[in-house]
This record gives sequence, structure tokens and C-alpha cells, in this order.
Amino acid sequence: MASESWMTILGLGAATLTSLSYVPQVIKAFPRGGTGDISLKMLVALLAGLLLWVVYGLLKTDLIIVAANGVGSLLVGAVLAFKLRDLAGA
Repeated sequence: MASESWMTILGLGAATLTSLSYVPQVIKAFPRGGTGDISLKMLVALLAGLLLWVVYGLLKTDLIIVAANGVGSLLVGAVLAFKLRDLAGA
């Protein structure tokens, strides 16, 4: 039981750090023209991968996988939206 609690804490820590790692990119991309150095293909591939992880987590009923990749998907989706905004304005 104790090792299972430790694994949950470990998973929550990893999920928090990886999910929130996208926040600085969102902040950088928010102003118009702030996405010039960001690859559109990378954002699309990353978002697709994160969404597949969400589906996988749902199928496995693993809340940590779903939550971490759900938050990551929202943040990467925001950067992708800013990238598309900047491409349309260019």
C-alpha cells in the first residue's frame, strides 16, 4: 500500500512538471508575432500525441495520465492557436 501511494505521488509530480512546462511557451506566444520561432509541424504532432495519451488514459481509467495530458493539450492547443493567428496575420 505504501509503495502504491509513493507511485501516485511520483506520477502526480511528473504530471505537474511536464504539464506546466508549456506555460512559459504560452506566455511567449501570447503577444502577436510571438510564435515566429515555433514550428507548426511540431505543435501539431505534439498536440496529436497528447490527445492520444488522453484517450489511452481514458481507456486505462488512469486519472493522472488523463489530467496531465489534458492540461498539456490545452496549453499546446493555445500555442497552436497563437501560431495560426500569427500565420494568418502575416
